[in-house]
Formats: sequence, C-alpha cells, structure tokens
Amino acid sequence: MVWVKKYCLRLLIALVLLYALLLIPEPSEEIKGISSESTFAWNQDEKWDYLEEIFQQAKEQDTATLNAYISLLIFSLENRLDHLKDTIFLPGNEEFEGLLSDFFSITPLIAVNHRHIDWFLDYYNRVRTMIKEQSRNWDMESEQGRVTVYKNLYGMRAAVEEVLLQISDRDFQSVMIVKDELSSTPSTNILGIKVHSGDLLVSRGGAPVSALISRGNDYPGNFSHVAMIYIDQDNNTPYLVESHIERGVAIASVQEYIKDTKLRFMVLRLRADISEIIKDPEIPHKAAFFIYNEALSRHIPYDFKMDFHDPEKMFCSEVGSVAYKKYGIELWKPVSTISSTGVINWLNAFGVENFVTQMPSDLEYDPQLSVVAEWRDPETLFKDHIDNAVMDILLESANNGEELKYNIWLLPPIRLLKVYCIVLNLFDTECIIPEGMSATKALKNQHFERVFDETKIHTELLVEKFIKEKGYTPPYWQLVKLARKAKAEAEAKGGIRLVG
Repeated sequence: MVWVKKYCLRLLIALVLLYALLLIPEPSEEIKGISSESTFAWNQDEKWDYLEEIFQQAKEQDTATLNAYISLLIFSLENRLDHLKDTIFLPGNEEFEGLLSDFFSITPLIAVNHRHIDWFLDYYNRVRTMIKEQSRNWDMESEQGRVTVYKNLYGMRAAVEEVLLQISDRDFQSVMIVKDELSSTPSTNILGIKVHSGDLLVSRGGAPVSALISRGNDYPGNFSHVAMIYIDQDNNTPYLVESHIERGVAIASVQEYIKDTKLRFMVLRLRADISEIIKDPEIPHKAAFFIYNEALSRHIPYDFKMDFHDPEKMFCSEVGSVAYKKYGIELWKPVSTISSTGVINWLNAFGVENFVTQMPSDLEYDPQLSVVAEWRDPETLFKDHIDNAVMDILLESANNGEELKYNIWLLPPIRLLKVYCIVLNLFDTECIIPEGMSATKALKNQHFERVFDETKIHTELLVEKFIKEKGYTPPYWQLVKLARKAKAEAEAKGGIRLVG
C-alpha cells in the first residue's frame, strides 16, 4: 500500500506540474505594418436624426404633395448625374458632395412613397458605375480618392438599404444587377446572377468574427470574405475557391457555397478595357484555373497573420490576389489599412500581425474591377445591419481600452485539446480549434463570441420594442444607439463584460 500511495503522490505532483506548465502564457505576437492612417468616420449624427424626422413627417404628408416634391428632387439628381458623367472630376470635388447630399435627402421620402423605388435603385446603380469609371483617373492611394469613392459607394448603399428595410414585409428582389461587364471566359448562373470564370465574390458571413472583419477597418464595410469562381470549360461545372479559418484553402460547389451562411454577396469582375485583359482576355480564367489547381495540389493553411506577401499560407483575400498577381495584375488598389489601437489589439488577439493588408470590403473600391451584381436576402439584410451595429459598439469599447481576455484556468485543458487537434490536422481532418489558432486565441475567440451574442440578444429586444412603439424599422444610426444602450444595461446588471 505504501508504494501505491507514493505512486499516486508522484502522479499528482506530475499532474500539478504539468498543469502549472500549461498555465504559462503565450509570448505576445509581433505587430507589423501599422498604418498611420485614421479611421473614416461620418460624424453626422445630427444629419441622420434630421433625415429620420423628415421620414416621420413624410408619413403624415398627402401623396400628391409628396410625389411633387420627390419629382423635383429627381429632376435635380438627374441633372447632377448628367453633369458628372460628361466631365472628368478630381476626387473631393464639391459635385460629389452635392450628389450624395441630394441622394440622402430623397431617401426618407422614397422610404415612405415606394412609387419611385425602381427609379431610386436604377439611379443608385448608374451613380456607382459612374464613380467606378471616374476613379480610374484618380490616385487611389490619396486620402481624397479613397474618401470620395468610399463615401459615395458605401454611403449610397447604406441609404438604399434603409429604404429596402422600410418596405412592408421586406418584399424586395434579392438580386440587384449593376453592370454586365464583358467577359469571354466560361459562365454560369448563381442565384439569378450570370458569373464568369475569374469573377470574385465578396460576401458576408453570419459569425461574430465576420462582423469584426467587416467593421474592423479604417473604412468600415459590409463584407468579410472573398471567393474566386473557376468554371471548368469542358463540362461547365462551377467551383468556388476560398480560404476558411477552419480548413485553409478549399474548393466548394455552388451548393456548398450557398449553404454556408451568407448574409449577402457581391460579384466583382475585372474590367474588359484594362491593358492586361485587352492583351489576353483569358487571364481571369487562367488565374482561376491556377488557384483551383493550387488548392488541389497542396494543403494551404489559413493565414491568421494576414500577410498577403507570403502565399504559403492564405487568408481569403489572398486567394484572388495571388491568382491574379501570377498574371501581372495587382488587386487591392489601394491596400487596406487598420490603424485604430483597439481594433489592432483585438485582431492581434486572434493572430493578425499585419495591419496594412487586403480586407474583403475594400476590394469593391479597386478601380480595376466592375461591380456586376449584388445579392441580399430580405431577412438576412437586417441581420447584417444588427450585427454591424453591435460590432461598432464593441469596437468603441476596444478603442476605449477594453481588452479581449480569457479564463486562464481553462488554458491547460484547451492546450491539451489543441494537441489532439494538431494530430487530426496531420490527417487533413478538421477540429474544434482551427489549424494555426493557439489555445489562448481559441479562448479569446470564445469569449469574444459570447460577448457579441449576448449584446446582440439584448439589442434585438430593444429593436422589437422600438418597432412596436415607433411603427417602423430602426435605421442604422438608431441600431447603433440601441446596441450601445443594450451593452450598458447588461453591464450595469453584472452581465456581459469584455474584460474577464
């Protein structure tokens, strides 16, 4: 019995020592390429409140008077667009500010009177095409170039979506065709959109980290993921090549792509008139075939560092940029920048080390690409807005110094689980902790998701109350206020906290 007690004591001591060793924290990650840029902010809260007042007043206006006023604004907007189409303007020109201001002014009226909504959507698409064409002549590395394109493309999209979400029962077409950019590569149809081999699909997932990727950018956006479509010209079978956190670069069928949660997606295509495509119109198909073969021939892990200079590992944006770089086309002009201290700290907690990089949302602003179409499901569009509002509030907290922490006492068992996952990864099997993600980062991610989900639940309750009291869907600025209130109330009750 004595030897049994000694054996048990030694085993206990060994386990305690092992547990203590597994409690040793990871060294901090290196942070590279921090931008000196500043995050874009609208800073127009008074204007948003004013537009909401106009919306409420318009609901009380008689139809004839409202139609007459809308007709006057339409006349003014059409004149502005005609003027902009006929002349090349430099970014920052007051004509762009006037166009955007007028578009914002008509938005609350269209949200009440849907008679002109077809014109409204058509005008929006004509403007975004004009902006893309104008930007071909701009220095997109300059602040004025970036801001002008962003304010008009993102701002007008936001306005259009506020109108769509005010339609009763949200009965609107999911597909919005923008421009059928010419292409000679094989084609197919996805959810009513004609796509070509080499097209890039930027999308938004439903996970909290998707919201972080979309909003954690100097120019906050709506997209968190990029996939490249390859179409086999022999049998016309389409494939989506994309990089996932869980398994790295992988190939999906259209059915698998759609089945994976998508709140929205946009189809982007290289312009037919850029010099490289004029010389060889098959470059998009060749680039798609190249990355398709890369995914087949080798295991490409997910690049948590977001280093687009190293193709040995790839995050989602690299799938497209690496493929086109092989054929002399550099995408992401300009590159993305992340400069907010809080956002940098949070992304670094997930393994990101490079903050001059390629963010999915910014691909839309590359003048080499045309916007072909967008898909937005009526229900998931509102989920996108709520997720964005919740994330904007959490990032406010991040920039105010709140950190992503974790329960350190859980670190030892999670590290043992990570060892098990490493073994599974050796056999190309996915595990609960993704390849390339450490146990510490997994715990921080779990805490982040819990805070996000709980904040969102409280926000949704306040949204329901708002709709019941006001009789309309809260616009985005109201969602942000509700999310801020939800987080504050939950914390006051001893609930969710980022630090802990």
